[in-house]
Amino acid sequence: MRIFLNDDARDVEPGTLAAALESLGYGGRKIATAVNGRFVAAPARPATKLTDGDRIEVVAPMQGG
Repeated sequence: MRIFLNDDARDVEPGTLAAALESLGYGGRKIATAVNGRFVAAPARPATKLTDGDRIEVVAPMQGG
C-alpha cells in the first residue's frame, strides 16, 4: 500500500498507523502525528486504520530555547 509520509511516497504493509510508524523507524519515539490533516494522539494510533493514498505527517519535538 502506498502512503505519503511528510509528502514522500512510501510503501507499507496494509494496517494501522502504529504498525506503519514502527516499520518506518518511528517506533518508541516521541512524535506528533496526523493522518490526512487530522491529529492522531499516540493512544489512538493502534486503532487508526490506513488506506492507500493516506497522507501522514510526523513531527518530532525540538529542544532548545
